[in-house]
Amino acid sequence: MAKKVSVAEIRQHETQEDIWIVVNGEVYDMTEFASEHPGGEEIIYQHAGRDASTSYNEIHSPSLIKKSLPASCHVGMLDTATIDETWKGQEKDANSNVNATADIVSEPKSKPDLSEIINLHDFERVAEKFLPTKPWAVIHTGSNDNITRDANNTFLNRIWLRPEIMRKVGKINTRQRLFGCDLSFPIYISPTGGSKLGGAEGEITLARAAAKAGIVQCFATPSSYPHLEILEATEKHAFFQLYVNKDRSKSEAAIRDAIATGKIKALFVTVDVPVISKREEDERASSTSGPGQARDKKGAGFARLASSFIDPNVCWEDIKWLRSILGDIPIVVKGIQRASDAHMALATGCDGIVISNHGGRAADGAPPAILTLLEVNRICPEVFQNMKVLIDGGFRRGSDVVKAICLGASAVGFGRPLLYSLGYGQEGVEHAINIIKDEIETAMRLCGITDLIRDAHPGYVNTRDLDHLVPGPQDDLPSRRLLPEIALPPHAGSVKLDSNATGQQRLKLHRCQMESNTKDSGVSEKMDLQLERSHSGGRRTGRNQEN
Repeated sequence: MAKKVSVAEIRQHETQEDIWIVVNGEVYDMTEFASEHPGGEEIIYQHAGRDASTSYNEIHSPSLIKKSLPASCHVGMLDTATIDETWKGQEKDANSNVNATADIVSEPKSKPDLSEIINLHDFERVAEKFLPTKPWAVIHTGSNDNITRDANNTFLNRIWLRPEIMRKVGKINTRQRLFGCDLSFPIYISPTGGSKLGGAEGEITLARAAAKAGIVQCFATPSSYPHLEILEATEKHAFFQLYVNKDRSKSEAAIRDAIATGKIKALFVTVDVPVISKREEDERASSTSGPGQARDKKGAGFARLASSFIDPNVCWEDIKWLRSILGDIPIVVKGIQRASDAHMALATGCDGIVISNHGGRAADGAPPAILTLLEVNRICPEVFQNMKVLIDGGFRRGSDVVKAICLGASAVGFGRPLLYSLGYGQEGVEHAINIIKDEIETAMRLCGITDLIRDAHPGYVNTRDLDHLVPGPQDDLPSRRLLPEIALPPHAGSVKLDSNATGQQRLKLHRCQMESNTKDSGVSEKMDLQLERSHSGGRRTGRNQEN
């Protein structure tokens, strides 16, 4: 039977050299663990000799602390008979600090019925009203002035669709095969740390909803639940997102434990935030949380505190280290923001990339994700033929997904919208995913596309409003001089379109034309005319498709 520990005894352990805390009625000795805490040691120091349950449960699952700490750290159970008014007052203060960050909503009194939610924007509006302020800020914030976060979506809206008519679209196909996973349509759940902030059971709920919808979740290193618990709830497959730990042995152990389950189909190594950016909405919300909230001189944001373990010295040489652990499991570099880095990922033997600016949470002023996709098309067309190209950031409509697939992406990641949908539990997440799927299918039919992966090509979109903003090879020369030479298939410039041209051939011509016309503000009229004349319902074999 566990030892009962009195409040008086717990209070005696309230210094940095001797720290006990209480979480959900259990007493833990955190003296040795504090410096290793992924969320930073300050948050533990703030709760020394006190009950930390409220702060803990806001982010973590009940089981995480038990599975993360050695048994020797468990002191015993809180003796509730010894709780006095001072202890109750501290607990009340902790609760009020959290509740003080909640939006006080008088109207409406309850959430809209799920049947009233008809698009992803509706989920966001509901979350803004009903999530406590701090979780809302953590999810919603971008970096600094949120320029890149907002541009991710607005730049997608500057790409126009070019529909074809009378194409027999009664039967369509949206399926995609990605790293050995069969997806019912080409989207996946992007990794987001501490998904429990959105509601329900965080990553557990997302895993179950993904399985039911026929897609895959990529769960994050700083997840709300233990990795193995998430994988236990995962029906078939998952992707694992890795932040490389300053202590490499911890990263290696996490990878080996995850792949031992047989469910990990790819490792996404995130590289766009070697340090955590200034996320002001998060920091302002955290600063209102009272004395129980840890803060440092740089700010009190959740992300900054929760990411202190990230190694800022990750480099391309580390791909070899990851390969030695993973064997044949695909390595995907997440956070590509320029074409030369896409080239480097290919040169170092990666299996895929994610074009991403961390949802506008990396460098504010970094290019919108869709603009980077156009840049890779122009400067490194060889990437699309030799690895999977994924993208995330700003996608809110199924038609946005169709645009990205037409421009060469293999799949699109959704993050924030699905966190917002967690407010409705698993049913809400499934509803959000079904909205995306329905919008993809509708956009396909309206554009005359019957098989999304096979048929989509640049001729279905008009990017001229953005083409003049896309860097060309001359803009990337300083970096490309340092790039290694790699053996690639013959250049796509020799492609000639005829009446039987496939979508893949059109994609090659599009990239070749963009590269050769970098001084022009857009794709040439000649190419448009070729695409118009040649398209006769041709089919392509697919971009780097798997068997």
